Amino acid sequence: MSIILADGWIVTMNPKREVLDEASILVEGDRIAAVGTRAQLSAANPHAEVIDCRGQIIIPGMVNTHTHLFQTLLKGLGDDRVLRDWFTCMTGPSAVELTAEDVSAAALHGCVESIRSGVTSLVDFMYAHPRPGLTQPVIDAFEATGIRGRVCRGFITTGEEFDIPAALIETPDAALADAQRLMRSHNRAGGRVQVGLAPSMIWALDEATLRRTRALADEERAFITIHVAETTFEIEQSQARFRCTDTELLSEIGFLGPDVLAVHCVQCAARDIGLLRRHDTRVSHNPCSNMYLASGLPPIPAMLEAGVTVGLGSDGPASSNNHSLFQAMKFAALIQKGFHRDPTIITAEKALEMATIDGARAIGLDHEIGSIEPGKKADIAIVDTSGPAMAPVHHPVSALVYSALGHEVSTVLIDGRVVMRDGHMTTVDEGAVMARSRRAADSLTARAKTAHFARRPWRSSAGRSQAEHSTTRAPA
Repeated sequence: MSIILADGWIVTMNPKREVLDEASILVEGDRIAAVGTRAQLSAANPHAEVIDCRGQIIIPGMVNTHTHLFQTLLKGLGDDRVLRDWFTCMTGPSAVELTAEDVSAAALHGCVESIRSGVTSLVDFMYAHPRPGLTQPVIDAFEATGIRGRVCRGFITTGEEFDIPAALIETPDAALADAQRLMRSHNRAGGRVQVGLAPSMIWALDEATLRRTRALADEERAFITIHVAETTFEIEQSQARFRCTDTELLSEIGFLGPDVLAVHCVQCAARDIGLLRRHDTRVSHNPCSNMYLASGLPPIPAMLEAGVTVGLGSDGPASSNNHSLFQAMKFAALIQKGFHRDPTIITAEKALEMATIDGARAIGLDHEIGSIEPGKKADIAIVDTSGPAMAPVHHPVSALVYSALGHEVSTVLIDGRVVMRDGHMTTVDEGAVMARSRRAADSLTARAKTAHFARRPWRSSAGRSQAEHSTTRAPA
């Protein structure tokens, strides 16, 4: 089947960063075959299906470099807490109760939500394993919805002293053996869905486990993602245990490399940034989550100046409340402008790069996705500009980053397959997915006794003491 996407604005993200007006794309099989005019492509391919894109912006499918899909069931329950309180009081107790049904419902919902907002590739960091078999439902959701990505088998191997629930702590032997089994079952050269490794964070791991993770990744040629320097707590714990930052430790033990995606990096100092660049380690920037949890402002401009590849992530919906990269793009640009008082420090163009070609590079797939060029995979999103938020469009890139709300995506192709057409999912029954997700969310939060976090009395935060923001324990 050949498809012509006809007469739209094409934001190519090719090396010249060309934006083409009234241009068309020929899709053949799973690849972009040509870019030209409707007349040229139709004449050469008279039997191709034509999708009229007049008045719409065609972009490479966006790449969400970090999320936790199971948290789709926990939206709105983690408000107004720093990360450690957020985890020990709500997310951790909820994760303890996860079943395969919960994970499946959440992952399907999260994949649909992602596709609806123009994301065609997703990195899921699945660290919660209170019982066996909770990675497979995520893989199944990727397969069912048609989304591309990396399902990363995460693990926590220590940390009870920091109130990590015992049910979430695995032995390194068990976690790594399960990860290897999944990789050998699912990873194929060029496969749309790949399994990777996701050691959680420095205060929930030991050095031996990190070394073993690196060795397994080398053996299986697997992708790795890990939380790095998200808060000052990570840095303090790393200094106490290893006499260096977590980035420095990962460098010293040979963990870092171009196959590693370091998530957050909020507290990275200049030396840490230098180490990330030296090892060509890539970074996932999650601006909405970092602000939501009051973790701080990462030094993204310094990373970009140093030559570090930075992609964008939504983080889990328990700490950003949705999977929208449109919000991530806007926040990524605006918070740096405001903090540095420099309107050019992160431009709309750079924000879109981080969501597309730089995101593809961050997960090692820039040779296949992230730009609209002949020969690349046909992972494409079409954005309708007719709504009041985006119209009138004077500059397509500005409209995407600063005007779009995220619901304007009309049609999405992944691997050349139309997975959403005119606002309707074609791969799954969206109504059934949403109903199942609501049931699972109600059941999970009732079992975990965390539903009450959504019903706190209204009150102003004015005048609250620092003690009120400090660590509290989960309810018994």
